[in-house]
Amino acid sequence: DTREPGELQDTGRIPGAINIPIKTAPDSFHISADEFEDRFGYPRPAPDAEVIFYCRSGVRSRAAAGLARDAGWTNVGEYPGSWLDWAAKGGKVER
Repeated sequence: DTREPGELQDTGRIPGAINIPIKTAPDSFHISADEFEDRFGYPRPAPDAEVIFYCRSGVRSRAAAGLARDAGWTNVGEYPGSWLDWAAKGGKVER
């Protein structure tokens, strides 16, 4: 989930998603694994792990996917409809 933490407080998130806010932390995939864990509180996904980005409508997730690819991640996807699509289709929400 590439939205800002305040957005998640308002809406919740897709179950199992981790928050990597692209606007305030665009360097997230370019910092060391230790710094990532210190900053976000959980381990950084491995460069070969499947990572799927989403945001509110798809713009920030596209940018985050590009940044991850530039940093060497190889199994990167995007959820084009992002949160708006998930919520409109009645997807489960984790708070």
